[in-house]
Amino acid sequence: QVQLAESGGALVQAGDSLKLACTFSERTRNIGWFRQAPGKEREFVVSIGWDGETYYADAVKGRFTTSRDNAKSTVWLQMNNLETEDTATYFCAGDLTWRRGNPDAKYWGQGTQVTVSL
Repeated sequence: QVQLAESGGALVQAGDSLKLACTFSERTRNIGWFRQAPGKEREFVVSIGWDGETYYADAVKGRFTTSRDNAKSTVWLQMNNLETEDTATYFCAGDLTWRRGNPDAKYWGQGTQVTVSL
């Protein structure tokens, strides 16, 4: 069972930057970030393959960047120019697959809260 752990969530102001980290216990095909705001469905944010290939959701392109260091078993999510709409619980996930264009994952972390205030 792959273990994933997120860290770095915080309360920030609009326009600020924040960097989340996800540590993983074993290699997976890819690692992804999802987010879920209160009362809303879970939303895909970005994925990064073991080789570093990335895929971003349109909502975060140009503001969010993901990277990884396999030697440190860590994936990062750099979030810049945060907006109040980015407020959500952010989840790290492993072994993403896409069915009919919808991503899902086999392994999930517990989530870390990001709150963006005006």
